[in-house]
Order: sequence, then structure tokens, then C-alpha cells
Amino acid sequence: MYSLTLIQASWIDYVIIAAYFVFVLGIGLLASRGVSDSVDFFLSGRSLPAWVTGLAFISANLGAVEIMGMSANGAQYGLPSVHYFWIGAIPAMLFLGIVMMPFYYGSKVRSVPEFMLRRFGPGAHLVNSISFAIAQLLIAGINLYLLGAIVHALLGWPLWVALIVAAAIVLSYITLGGLRAAIYNEVLQFFVIVAALAPLTIIGLHRVGGWGGLKDKITAAASHHGVAAASQQLHSWPGNDLTGFSSSFLSVLGIVFGLGFVLAFGYWTTNFVEVQRAMASQSITAARNTPIIGAFPKIFIPFITILPGMIAAVLVTEIAKVKAGGSVPGGSSGNGVTFNDALIYLMRDLLPNGLLGVAITGLLASFMAGMAANISAFNTVLSYDIWERYVAPDREDSFYLNVGRVATVAATVIAVFTAGIASNFSNIMNYLQTLFGFFNAPLFATFILGMFWRRMTSTAGWVGLVFGTLSAVAIAFLSKDGFGSWSTGTLNLTGQGTSFVAAGAAFVVDVVLSVIVSLVTRPKPAGELKGLVYSETPRSDLVDEDAASYPWYQRPVPLAGVALVIVIVLNAIF
Repeated sequence: MYSLTLIQASWIDYVIIAAYFVFVLGIGLLASRGVSDSVDFFLSGRSLPAWVTGLAFISANLGAVEIMGMSANGAQYGLPSVHYFWIGAIPAMLFLGIVMMPFYYGSKVRSVPEFMLRRFGPGAHLVNSISFAIAQLLIAGINLYLLGAIVHALLGWPLWVALIVAAAIVLSYITLGGLRAAIYNEVLQFFVIVAALAPLTIIGLHRVGGWGGLKDKITAAASHHGVAAASQQLHSWPGNDLTGFSSSFLSVLGIVFGLGFVLAFGYWTTNFVEVQRAMASQSITAARNTPIIGAFPKIFIPFITILPGMIAAVLVTEIAKVKAGGSVPGGSSGNGVTFNDALIYLMRDLLPNGLLGVAITGLLASFMAGMAANISAFNTVLSYDIWERYVAPDREDSFYLNVGRVATVAATVIAVFTAGIASNFSNIMNYLQTLFGFFNAPLFATFILGMFWRRMTSTAGWVGLVFGTLSAVAIAFLSKDGFGSWSTGTLNLTGQGTSFVAAGAAFVVDVVLSVIVSLVTRPKPAGELKGLVYSETPRSDLVDEDAASYPWYQRPVPLAGVALVIVIVLNAIF
């Protein structure tokens, strides 16, 4: 039985959407002509310029979570959501470019788990490969669920039909052209996403009477409906409602340490979805500049994601009722309106036909970019780090290329089912941050300790990872909503503060156990740590020979300094 559509699109909207899909599939077809071996398929031949990989780097992150999740955060929490960008992204992205990318790129590894193999041996490598593969399937499900929700809202198809159609489109161009197709589509998708969401912010602000009018409406809603205090929604600090902590001190500590350090550095510096884009660049300098170039658009993305969510909370009747504690039937899933629907309903209420088609295309582009990034990272790790290493070693290159294509199909099919898990969360960011606490926080602890402490041993690598992950899972399970309906509620933790605590615990447990185990086990000889540990690697191996002669805007450190100053100023203003 078909559901009623949420968005009333016209023929011009469908023409715009169809034209976009023609471009997407065309890029995949053209990129397939350049795929002759596995390096072309998985790493695009390490031949792309920094501006291309930089835009692809940020576009790969500009998926369902960034668009729908952050607009949901904006509707539910308001301005404190900017911490996911200015505290929880930019510093870690700059650190990745300045400190860690020279090790990744210079070692010529094909994936982050392969770096783990060289530093810690097969134990840590296998644990990391399996956990990463599982994480990508779960996160791809989030992107696919929200992609299917848009198709459902637009055409009224049952959600399961929309999921299958959306998955087939992403599958087609990744299978054809591999990472090259994904990256060039991500560059296209970046511009489409910005063109789609910027008008929504501009028209929305005009409708509410500018920034002053938005603040007045949020204040009025807070006093009339008993929702979160306006001061909590209109100032980024201390962010108590976002973290779920009643203490302002603990809230700031959770944001700075849990989000800004553990979760952010864990995600940006060890997540192969992002690092893979930088590793496709043409030199060490280009690889280092990739996340730094990506940081500049990342700084301003809150204005086209969080701000529309805040506008939706006062302009869209359904979202305002949900925020006031009411229950509204319908929504993109058909199971009731949630904060995840904020952007869809705002598009419905504000945008005329034609511009609506551009906005829908932008959402579709963002979800496809996110899912494609997850799938392309999954097929690389499965093929190189699991299949080649443990299942079928020493085969011809064409064999692993075919394994990668089969893995792409399998991952897409599995994502249809993991999308069902994502549909159980009213705010998708709660679910995603929980996953990051499981998979990224302990990995970051192992990485950072192993990169700067040469005494850390191979045994410590896998022990820290396993028990760090288990500690995060335990806290989420014992919280009130970290595992949704499966949580026990033993610990008084709710909202995204659960993920901050879980990530912090995973980091501390990992570091403590790694130190203890390292002190009673034998480390690798210093000669085997060159290119893997900072103190054992000559500086000349970490930079291009002529890097010092580049103009300032092409050098990583000055460019990162500009980005950091902008972020500090924005934190002071808001």
C-alpha cells in the first residue's frame, strides 16, 4: 500500500533530479575507463590534485548524518550543535593534515588497518579490520535509510522499495569506477548540496525576520511550551541540553574531552573513509593539504545545516509540536514525525517548485556521497586487509579487483538491512555518535600512543582495542538510550552525552591497558619503526623535497593556522 507523499514536486523538479542522476552515472561510466588495476579502483592511482581530494574529503562527510542529523540537532538543541564542527571537527582535521597524513601517505599503505599491521602486527590489524568493516556497514545503513526516506517522501513509495532503489543507484557508479568515480561524484555533490541548502537558510531567515526574529521565536516557544530554555538553544556554551549533563562544568568537559578530543580525533584521524581521499592525492603536500582545504567549507556548514533545523523548529508546525513533547503521525518513515524530518518539512513549506527540485537533488546527493564513501572504504579494507591477508593470499591483482567489486555489491545489500536499525532512532546523531564511541575512540587511543611511544608493543595494540571497545559498548548498554530500547537505564546518561562518556571510557581503558601490557611484553626493535613512530622517522621522509618553496597558501602549516583563527573567532562570537 502506497503512502501519501510529504513533498508535492512538479515536473520541473523531477527533470532536475533526473538530470543529476544522468550526470552521476555518466561520471561512473567515464571513470571506469581509467580502472586497469586494484590501485586505480581502490586509491584512484594516487594521482588527484589537493583541491579535488579536499572537496571530496569534506563531501564524503557531508552525507545523511551531516545534513539530516545536524538539522535534527539544530531543531532539538539549537546552537550547541555547532560543537560538532568547531570543536568536534576542525582541530582534528588540522591535526590529521599536519601530523598524521605524512605517516599514512609516506608509508604507501593502502588503508588505515594496513598501517596498524605494520605498527602492531596481525592481532591489532585483524581486530581493526573487522571492527572497521562492521562500522561501515552500519553507517552506510544510516545514509541509505535517510536516502530512502527522501525517495519515500517524494514519491510515496514504501520505505523498503525506496531503500532498494536508492541502493541500486549508488551501487552502479561505485562498481563501475571505484574510488575515482566516488571522488569525482563527491566534488559534484559538494556544489549541488551547497546550492540546495543555502537558499533554504536564506528564505527561512527572511520568513522569521532575520537572526533577531529567530531568537525571538525560539524564546517565545521556550516560554510557552516548556521546551529547553532559550539561553541553552541560542548560545553554544555550556551545551547542557546537548550533553544531557545538569552540571555546566561536566557539560563543557564532555564537549571538550569526549567530543573535541576523543570522538573528533578518533574519527578524523583514523577513519579510513576520510583518509582514503587524502591517500588518493598526488604528493605528500597534497595529502596533508587535503583535510586542511576541507576544513574551510566545514567551518561554514553549520549555517546551512544547523540553522535550517532551528528555523524548522519555529516555522514548521509538526516539528514545533514534536519539540513541545507532542506526537505527530506521518513523517518520512511513516511511523511518526521526528526531528530527523525537520529539513524535509522545511523544504515542503518554504521552497517553490524548481528550487524544490534543486533542494531534493542536494539531499539525494549528500546521502549518496556518504553511502558511497562508506562502501568504497569497506570494499578496500575487505579486499586488502581481510581477503588478501587472511583468506586468499598471493593471488593475481585482478582477483582482488573482482573481490572489491563483489564486496561493493554485498555491502550495498547488507546496508538495506542495517538501514532498519537506523530507523529506530528519532535523532540519528544519537545512534551515530554511539557507533563512533565503539569503533573510533579506542582506535584513536591505540594510534596516538603507538605513534608517539615507541615502547608500545604489538600485544598491547590488540588488547587495548578489544577492551576499549567493550568498555564503550558496556556504557551504552547501561545508559538510558545508548542502545535505544535495548538499554537498561542503570546509568543516568541520556542523549549525546552517553556517547561522550562511552568514548572517554574507551580511550582511557585503551591507554591504561596498553601501557600496562607494553611494560610486560617485548617491543619491536627501533629499526622496524621507521615511518611508523614519530621519533624514529627522519623529518625529510615526512615532507616533499621542494615543499618549503611553495607559497603560503599551498603549505599545510600556514593554511591550517588561518582555519584555526577563524574557528576561534566563531567560538567567541557564538
